[in-house]
Amino acid sequence: MPHSDAAALTAGLPNPDEPDYVIAASASQIETTPRTLKHDDTFAVFDAHGDAVPGLASNHGIFHRDTRHLSHFFLTMEGVRPLLLSSTVRDDNATLSCDLTNPDLPARCGEPELLHDLIHLRRSRFLYRSACHECLSVHNFDVVPRRFEIALSFSADFADLFEVRGARRTRRGTIARPLIERDGVRLVYTGLDRRTRQTALRFEPAPTELSGDTALFRIALEPGETQVIYVEIRCDGAPAAPSARLAFRSALKNARADLRARAARAASVISSNHHFNEGLRRAVSDLNILITDTPEGAYPYAGVPWFSTVFGRDALITAFEMLWMDPAIARGVLLHLAANQAQTSDPAADAEPGKILHEVRFGEMAELGEVPFRRYYGSVDSTPLFVMLAGAHLKRTGDVTTARLLWPAVESALRWITDHGDRDGDGFVEYGRRSGDGLINQGWKDSHDSVFHADGRLARGPIALVEVQGYVYAAWRAAADLARSLGHASDADLFAARAQALRSAFDTAFFDPALGTYVLALDGEKRPCRVRSSNAGHALFSGIALTERAEAVVSTLMANASFSGWGVRTLAAGEARFNPMSYHNGSVWPHDNAMIAMGFARYGFGTEVARIFEGLFRASVYFDLRRLPELFCGFARARSQGPVSYPVACAPQAWAAAAPLALLQASLGLDFDVAQGQVTFERPVLPRFLDELILRGLTVADGALDVKIQRVGASAALSVIGRKGHVGLKVVA
Repeated sequence: MPHSDAAALTAGLPNPDEPDYVIAASASQIETTPRTLKHDDTFAVFDAHGDAVPGLASNHGIFHRDTRHLSHFFLTMEGVRPLLLSSTVRDDNATLSCDLTNPDLPARCGEPELLHDLIHLRRSRFLYRSACHECLSVHNFDVVPRRFEIALSFSADFADLFEVRGARRTRRGTIARPLIERDGVRLVYTGLDRRTRQTALRFEPAPTELSGDTALFRIALEPGETQVIYVEIRCDGAPAAPSARLAFRSALKNARADLRARAARAASVISSNHHFNEGLRRAVSDLNILITDTPEGAYPYAGVPWFSTVFGRDALITAFEMLWMDPAIARGVLLHLAANQAQTSDPAADAEPGKILHEVRFGEMAELGEVPFRRYYGSVDSTPLFVMLAGAHLKRTGDVTTARLLWPAVESALRWITDHGDRDGDGFVEYGRRSGDGLINQGWKDSHDSVFHADGRLARGPIALVEVQGYVYAAWRAAADLARSLGHASDADLFAARAQALRSAFDTAFFDPALGTYVLALDGEKRPCRVRSSNAGHALFSGIALTERAEAVVSTLMANASFSGWGVRTLAAGEARFNPMSYHNGSVWPHDNAMIAMGFARYGFGTEVARIFEGLFRASVYFDLRRLPELFCGFARARSQGPVSYPVACAPQAWAAAAPLALLQASLGLDFDVAQGQVTFERPVLPRFLDELILRGLTVADGALDVKIQRVGASAALSVIGRKGHVGLKVVA
């Protein structure tokens, strides 16, 4: 699971041994059609009308640094809700636009009856630097003058994000009486952590009437006339412009400029398939808004709404998926995680020297220790993934300067693997939480019931997961490459030998010929969890799998029990805990499939890569905005029916958004040889839904290539259509 603070879901029976960090599933997000926005440490969730509605859709509102700064925001016209015409987020995610109109309104106070669809309201909204900006445009399409009232009601509960997700608190801080000014209202909360959190609302023009929870505007419009109302909502002292109107215009210009700058840095893709182009544009836009600037560089936050913060595992995998397209993301992730690497032991935070960060939280509950995630290190895989990505970044860019900056953190991470990760000295890395408040399972599938034996019994730790051993193997190999590049030849030889020894021991302990694949894990007594799971595919991604094992693993993962037609399930049908509606025991996760596909490509299974790619693409066209969610249900693909959505899946989600980029790389066998100055394609294949593809800005050192790829039967033909500098193209058939 990308977000291990959500250790279980209320969709299943609660686990009495698991702390209450669940995501409440009292309402499906499909029912509420959420519209999400994000900028840096602020995100917002609204409904299709642009309102934040309390009650059923309890995740609505504006959130800043894990606190909900606005929980209710509701527009009415003459006391009733306008009718929805359309609602969408721009392709670049810069603004949310909602078009509304009036319902039939009876005659009142001397005003004649107003028939429906004569008044048009357009709400344009975006986030920028801890503030939400809105432009409400009201236009009269009637042939006579019209007078009416528009009201914006608002309130802030200042709930901690974990409260919004369902956690219960016996004590809370104090909400002060609203401070009413001429053109705005200030809402103030003082938490039990003695921090004061504020939300400031400002309106232009000033409302006709203003109270602590409502701004009322009396509108008078001649035929064809328009009136515009600007609203600014600032969280925790965000800088204020001279007026809400100027704030809107200035912030919108800057927000769009930031998005354009991020897009210009990366390679781009255009294809012959309109639907694929739409989905890819949305994916890249999602990644751009999820990326937050840290002192060390760009860092993709995990997802909205529940995981809009730093997660180690998620960012590392996201950076892997988009490394070919924008290696600057990997650099930012690596430097930020190195700066926050654990230096001491702290059982409450599952921290040990050298361990890589799992999660950071800024809310009141984290500050008070009511949840253990203020700075939490409870993931077993982030540390080897960190070393893997450091090696991959050097290979992709040739950036020895960054490698040298990272080397002390890499050495510390390797010491964690040997000194703390391998708890019993058998060569495998295991996990087990250090305190009762930590996560029971600390791999990416961190639900309480995600690791079990063939008969359904939950595995007892310390647990050695199959994919983690692969990551550790790849980490040793990456460390060898880094050491060699930095002139540490003896270290390089030692690391390479450790990788080889682990590979041999892994094959003996984890491959199960009768199962036809690798077992899920070894429990605390070294008994194998003989379960067919998607985790085995990560052994191909990391390269730890022996070549002679690859065909059996691929065959098992692509059999009907595992491959739903939309993607590989996390757990094969027929296993004891299989449930296509579960979080980790039968669902389909795009990032999981992308990593599996990259593994298939490594071992030469291009046809199977194309099947996974095609399945996820076909699924994406059914989702709102062509946006792949965090996960969806693992029901089998049926003719003329779309995939079944998972009720509380995050969208946008960084590693899901980046999955198509990784699938594209896997299909094309795309790689980079910095030493030779070449972009390489090994056994490139285009899936059936793509006839032609153009990649622009494939960078190698200071040069770049633009390449056209055309599907030719079961293979592809490539040609260079643009070149900057001395960059070559190499195709391996």
